[in-house]
Amino acid sequence: MDTVGDVTYTLDFGTDELQVPYAELHAKTELPLLCQRTLTRFLFPVDIVQRLGLIRQEADEAALPEGYEPFLMPADGMVSALEMVEDELILAIPVVPVKPGTEAMEADWPIPEAELERVNPFSALSSLKKKPDDPS
Repeated sequence: MDTVGDVTYTLDFGTDELQVPYAELHAKTELPLLCQRTLTRFLFPVDIVQRLGLIRQEADEAALPEGYEPFLMPADGMVSALEMVEDELILAIPVVPVKPGTEAMEADWPIPEAELERVNPFSALSSLKKKPDDPS
């Protein structure tokens, strides 16, 4: 995986109308990933706009308004812009990277004649089952 690239970002800090401290992150880049369909390298475009609610304890996460992602502040209160951007870029990576424009490989796997003719070993058990209208 490549470790060199450029990211354009802005980070704005503030307090909303509910007095919740936040950091609003805008980041744009292209992440070099390996396509899991074709096993070729491609650039995955990322354009993030995220509002991070700055919290001191994990329990404070429940009090964040809708649309805020929690960001646990360090004990010393010093925030690293690099870490904030890096964390959001990591979260933007898809679980299974697939190069845009590649088609899924569809295969028609016909069942061999021998498999179709093979007797089901449990078919004899079906005759032992009681039928709903069977009085016995």
